[in-house]
Amino acid sequence: MNNLHHRMILREATLADLPLLEHWDEQPHNIESDPNDDWNWAVELARFPDWREQLIAELDGRPIGFVQIIDPAREETHYWGDVPENLRAIDIWIGEKEDLGQGYGKTMMYLALDRCFAADDAVTGVLVDPLASNVRAHRFYEREGFKFIEERKFGEDECFVYRIDRS
Repeated sequence: MNNLHHRMILREATLADLPLLEHWDEQPHNIESDPNDDWNWAVELARFPDWREQLIAELDGRPIGFVQIIDPAREETHYWGDVPENLRAIDIWIGEKEDLGQGYGKTMMYLALDRCFAADDAVTGVLVDPLASNVRAHRFYEREGFKFIEERKFGEDECFVYRIDRS
């Protein structure tokens, strides 16, 4: 493991993070990877449903990104449709463009996967759904051991669904 693992933490996002998350949401690289979602931060940061965690990644105390972990079978909008129990789905993004390509996303993903599999022995796999056009994300997930499952439309967005299993 690289040194980043010891320098990065995931902490619960709170309403105090609202200005930061709204700022990150407006960055071109984040709009490009998530063009049609309204995260409705002001409402969602004040809610703590038991099927979701919203987390800020901090490197040496500096916020650098956002991680959301959901139970897709229990998530109330049923975004993922009919999925089996005991899965988790992860969204990860880096706040500022200059923090891209530094290995931070990979470390965030490993911390999130650890959290998914360690928190509940019943969890069998984790899903991600990058845009079909986001070739960099596909390569990243494939390199990290995720398997391509299907191409799928979520709302307006053509996405690729990937899965990694506990093993």
